[in-house]
Amino acid sequence: MKIAVTANGQDLDAPTSPVFGRCPTYILVDTETMQFEAVANPALSAPGGAGIQAAQFVIGRGAEAIVTGNVGPNAYGVLGAAGVPVYLYNGGTVRQALEAYKAGELRAIGGPSGPAHAGMGRGGGRRRIR
Repeated sequence: MKIAVTANGQDLDAPTSPVFGRCPTYILVDTETMQFEAVANPALSAPGGAGIQAAQFVIGRGAEAIVTGNVGPNAYGVLGAAGVPVYLYNGGTVRQALEAYKAGELRAIGGPSGPAHAGMGRGGGRRRIR
């Protein structure tokens, strides 16, 4: 099975990322062989719609499951429509997240785990002028 893990680095020993749509890197891993590919998130700096773009990207790369710290409603909707389950994992490395997944310690969530725009950080959104 091919799994996409959100990461703050380029290999299995990289720390996992707590966000899906705006994580820096996806580590795509074949859980049978543990061979992996690190791919930069093309939606990282998107002005809007990062979750949707990121979900479409990992689906296009063949991800059959997602392991992340948080996923918003838009990304969750795209992933759910494609039948790609999302598993939450916070803290640790990509390798530890994969070990937890393979040991059956992670459960698929039934909906988004965070609000829209949760991964944008302070000041990352559009400025509202009154």
